[in-house]
Order: sequence, then structure tokens, then C-alpha cells
Amino acid sequence: MFSVDAVESLPALGAPPSPSIDEKDEKMLDAKDFVEVEVVDDIPEVFEEIRAIDMDASGKEKPIVTADDWSLRLISTHDTPTLPVWTFRLWFLSLGLSAFGAVLGEIFTFRPQGVYVSQLFIQVASFAMGKIMAEIIPGPGHKRFKMQGWRCQWFWNFLNPGPFNIKENVGVLIMAAASTHGALAINIFAAESLFYGFQPNNAIAIFTLMSSQLVGYGLAGMMRTFLVYPTYCVFPNLLPTIQMFDVLFRNTDNILQKKRIKFFWVLFIGICGFLWEWLPEYIAPTLTGVSIFCLARQKSAWVSRIFGGAAGNEGLGLFSICLDWNYIGSGGSAYGALFQPLATQLSLYTGVLICILAFTGAYATNVWNAQNFPFLSQLLFYENGTVYDQDLILNSDYTLNPEKLAVVGLPWFSITYAIAKIGTSLSFGATITHMALWNGKQVWRALQSGRKGEIDDPHYLKMQVYKEVPFWWYTATFIGSLAMGMATNYTGHSQLPWWGFFIAVGFAAFFLPIISSLYAIICYVPGTEDVARMLAAGLFPGKPIANMYFTLWAYNSTEQGRSMTRDLKMGQYTKLPPRVTFTMQCVGSIVGAIINYFIMNDIITTKREILLSVQGTNTWSGASIQSFNSDAVSWGALAKQLYSPTSTYGIIPLSIIIGLFVPVPFYLLHRKYPKAHFDGVITPMICTQIGYLSGGINSSVFMTFLLCIFSQYYLRVYRPGFFRKYNFLASAALDGGTEVMTFIYSFAVGGAGGKTTMFPNWALNPTGNPDYCARLT
Repeated sequence: MFSVDAVESLPALGAPPSPSIDEKDEKMLDAKDFVEVEVVDDIPEVFEEIRAIDMDASGKEKPIVTADDWSLRLISTHDTPTLPVWTFRLWFLSLGLSAFGAVLGEIFTFRPQGVYVSQLFIQVASFAMGKIMAEIIPGPGHKRFKMQGWRCQWFWNFLNPGPFNIKENVGVLIMAAASTHGALAINIFAAESLFYGFQPNNAIAIFTLMSSQLVGYGLAGMMRTFLVYPTYCVFPNLLPTIQMFDVLFRNTDNILQKKRIKFFWVLFIGICGFLWEWLPEYIAPTLTGVSIFCLARQKSAWVSRIFGGAAGNEGLGLFSICLDWNYIGSGGSAYGALFQPLATQLSLYTGVLICILAFTGAYATNVWNAQNFPFLSQLLFYENGTVYDQDLILNSDYTLNPEKLAVVGLPWFSITYAIAKIGTSLSFGATITHMALWNGKQVWRALQSGRKGEIDDPHYLKMQVYKEVPFWWYTATFIGSLAMGMATNYTGHSQLPWWGFFIAVGFAAFFLPIISSLYAIICYVPGTEDVARMLAAGLFPGKPIANMYFTLWAYNSTEQGRSMTRDLKMGQYTKLPPRVTFTMQCVGSIVGAIINYFIMNDIITTKREILLSVQGTNTWSGASIQSFNSDAVSWGALAKQLYSPTSTYGIIPLSIIIGLFVPVPFYLLHRKYPKAHFDGVITPMICTQIGYLSGGINSSVFMTFLLCIFSQYYLRVYRPGFFRKYNFLASAALDGGTEVMTFIYSFAVGGAGGKTTMFPNWALNPTGNPDYCARLT
């Protein structure tokens, strides 16, 4: 192992090695050599204090910059192929945590801000329970049980083959995480219940959920040679999870590893983790968004709109100090201050700045009658500002009635919701051009290499000892899901014709490579939901239900495919056999979908009035379902009236065409001035963030930006050693501790168990908005 004191004696990368370095250490000097000779085991492990591959020519540790840096300097290439995987522990923990994750994930769907079940929490929980099971269950690997002469040796090997290992832990995580990934079909069933008074048959609903979840898996599996295997597919938000596995299982007697474990648990339990999170979440909600401006001007509507943000749909949260990791941290999503690349985050916050200027400017100048409606809302309104009654314009089969529409009139959006739609459309067009200009050649080369079997990724090469999932498995999954989906499509009265169903799936197949590639390279997830709705509006005019189901198959399939590629990459990084990954992902999705459905029904029944209100509460909100339904009505029933070129909101679909040209100037500038970093401008991210603050709790944005600069710039560039060893562990610990607290809070006092227990009002838990801003709705 290299010591810190030995740094000065290390040669520069690529330079002739010093005679003092032995033959084994000589192989450490250039990571690329290991790919060529396939001796990746000789790369010093990530838990070493300092290594030659970390050094620059001057003997200082280099920043993490390239895909090779992320793949080799942050992730271990070690593997032990003989570790048992198909064990009782794997299945018991997988099913139990899948049920837990599905329940919690569905509760989070009805939160005022998008919150996700952290995979890091599931990872740590399964590790702890796996260790306990290894200690208490008899088996040949148990130190207190002598197995010689016992019958049914295979059974005891299945129960407890020895210490709980990394492959079991990864398998549990993949299955449980798949169950927490909310199915879009749930939004359809919730919208039908809340806004249409229609409850689908339970069996049809469950089979719809299962088929819609698995179609994307089949597509992703068939494309894995260029979406998963190559080195450039980094998936940056996997790094906290992968480094956590290294800490838990690899060389745990190493001094640095012990320090990292202690660092993790201190953050997890105390500082900003489990104990702290009780304050902003329950005892002192003001800590969710401390705003000096709101405290100074508590009755000003404009101060509330611009600086308020601690409550759902309150304001833009400008300069608010958020101390709630539920909203600062990753929450298990693609976005996170401690792991998302700096260029992506700077583009994100550039878009947020444009968002603030656009929202406030449009509202102040009363664009589209903006001041008649709430500043932030996802509902449809009459022109006088009252909530639009969609039942008055629909027939009994939920199709548009033109005569009724002529009497009732067209609905209006809040100005912020309309601008968010413009941003989404711009982003979609910009995504296509950005991908073609910046990443097209890269993906094409990877596709050609995959076909020729020339993939040289070190992690992929280590996976060759395992049986691959046959191509026909993914094909069968895809075809079987299509057949199931077609059956439920008709029996469930979706109003979607067979040809529309296949167009939707074709849409997903076309855009999955674009979406998954950007996700893997820059940790950005472009949205195709609104574009799918636009296409459905042209194919099925006047049919909001058909529009929802088309969106389900077109958009949800890409999301599930993206999730599958991410989990396949996790399996590649951790050397989990591919067939285990495939099985865990499919079973987890099915289990999660079934549980999601029944939890959704319970929440809809007990929280109906809150879910239909504009602002909801600080715990429960129907904003996501309201938004989903508003889009279905506006696009499905009223696309011609609302979005034609001469209509009020005609700029929204036109923005797709405009977005195609947005990346071009930056590409040309980069060609002319290659050192000016114009290649770091991610225009799709900027465009989509134009509507980032259109709903939910917005008080975390400023604090997240500060953390981004500290982590992804200061630590990565000026403290690369600390960044490599502790940055991603901090993200894991904070996410995990927060998730434990949120789960306990939700069932103990938050109302998930049926009864809500409010904390008494005091200075940091006032009535009205938590940040003391004027309540406007």
C-alpha cells in the first residue's frame, strides 16, 4: 500500500518507473495497461490511501475528470466469483424490503415535493439485517454450528452458506429499489378515482401495472451493449452506492476503511441524519426554509411569491436557507449536490435563474391573465380564477362534448405552469440536437464495438466469468409484456386502439437510447412525457383517457428502461451475475406495482379532500396527480383549442422546434474557441429547469447550489483525496439517515398509518406557512 509520505517518490503517469518500485507496483502506473492485458486485479484498490493512478506529473492527486477516472479511481475492480448468491437471505430480505420500499415510495408520491426512497438507506438496512441473519441462522458457514453429517446439506447451504456477502446485498438492493420506482399507471388510476369517479377492476389494474413496468426492461436489455457495457456509461449517481459497498465489504480491516465506516455512521445517526431530521420535518418546520425576507415582510404577497418556499406551491424560495436533507439531498433521484457533475449542475442553476426571472416577469406583466390565478398551481382554472370543472365539458364516456365546451369555455393555466411546459418542450428539442452533436459519435462507436465484441471496459471484462442473460430472455420479456398490455388495454377500457398502443411502444424504443445515454454520461434525465401527450393529442383528439394510457406506454417504458440500464451497470460495477440482476429487477417491479396499487387506493380514500386542494398540507399533496390530470384534459380533450398555432398556448408545442436550434450556437462556439468550455453548457438541462420551480417546496434550491459548489468544485479540484474517500459516503449517510426518520415519522405521526398527530405550534412551527410568509391560496 502506498503511504502519504511516499507521494513525492512516485513517478508521473506514463513515465519510466523508479527502480525502487517493484514489478507488481509497476503495473499500477497506467490503468489503460490493465485493459490491454486484462490484469485489472493489479489495480490498487480504492480503499488505498494513495495510488500511482491518482497522481499527476507533479506528484499531487489529480481531480476526478474523465470517465476512466470515475470507473477506475472511484470503483473497485475486485471480484470473487465463487461467492454464493441464490440464498434464503437474498429472497427473504429482497421481498421484505421490496414491500417496505413500495409502501414508502407510494407515500412519497403524495408529498408536496418530489421525494424518493433512497437506495442508500435500503443498502445499509439490508446489510445490517443480512449480517444478523448470518449470525442466527444455522448453516455450514456458521461458527457455532457443526454441519458434518447433517442431512440435506443443500438446504443448509441455501439457508446460511457463510458470511453475508456483497453479491447478496446488491441483489437485495436491486429488487427493493425496483419496487420503489413508482409506476406511472398509478397516476392514471389515482386520476380516474379523483377526477372521473371511476375505479378500475383490481385484476386489470394489476396486470396493467405489471406489463407497463416490464416493457421497458425488455427494450433496455436488448440495447445493453451500448447503454451499459462501455466505460463512458458512468452513471454518476451510482457512485455513493458503489463506494458504500466497497466500505461495507472490501478489506474492512484496512485503517482507511475503518475511518470511512466511522465517518458514515456518525453522519447517518447524528449530524444531519436520523436525529437532526426530526427538527425540520416535524418539530421545527421553519427550518425547511428560513427566509430573512419573509420574516421582515410577513404580509407582502410579492415577498411570499419570490422568497417563500417552505410550503407546497408557496413561492420560488430565492435565498432561503433550507436545513432539511429531504429536499437538499438526492432522495434517491438522479439529481444530487454531492454526486451530480459540476457542468450539469451549473447548467441546472442557470436554468433556475432564468426560471425565476421568467416567472416573476410574466406574473408582474399579467401575461395570459396570470394575476387571475394562483402564482403556483397545477390545476385548471376558469378565466375568473375559480377551479375549472372538467366534468362539465365531457360526455359520460369521458370524451369531449363540443356543445358543452362552447357553453363552459376553455380552461386556463397558472402562468408558471404554462412556462414550465414551454421549458419542457424546449428541452425535448434541445436533447435531440445535443445528443447528436456532443455524444452521437461516442454512442455509435460503442454500438459498433459491442457488435464486434471489442468492449474493453475493465469491469465488463471481469464479468465474462458469469453466464450472460441470453438475448431471447429480454426479447421474451418484451413480447410477453406487449401481449399482456394489449389484453388489458382493451379489457380496461383505455380507449387506446391497438395501433396507438404500438406507436406508443415504438416511441419508447426510439427515445430510450437518447435518454439513457444522457443519464449515464451527465446524470441528466430529459423528459418525454409532454411530447408523448402531444403525439397522442394528434392521434386521439378529444380523448383524455386515451391520452393518459398512450403516455403510460410511451413515457413509462423509457423510464423503466432507463432504470434497467442503471441497475445493469450497478451489477457490472459490483460483479453481480447478470441473471441475478435480471431476476431481481423483474420480480421487484412486479411486487412493487401490486403494493403501490393498494396503498394508493388507501391514500385516495382517506386524504381525498387534501389531494384535491390547491396547496394541500406540509405532509400531503395531490399536486402530482393534479398535474397529470390537467395535462390529460388539456392535451387529450382540448389540444386543438389550446395548442394550435393561433391559440393561447400555441407556443408550447412550437417550442420543440425552437429547442432543436438551442444547442447549435454553443457547439459552434466550442469549435471556434475549444478552450472556453462551451462544451460544458448542457442546453437541455437549462431549458428544462426553466420550469423547475413551478410547484412543490422550493426552499432548498439555494442551499443545494452552495453544496454543489463546495462538493463538485472546491472538494473535487482542491481536495481530491477527501473527495475520493468521503464525498460520496457523505451523500449515502445523509440520504440513509433521513430516509429512516421519514419512514418512522410517516407512520408514527404523519398520517400514513391513518392518524395524523400534529406537533404543537410554537415559534418554529407557526400556523400558516412555516417560513412566516403570507399564505396566498
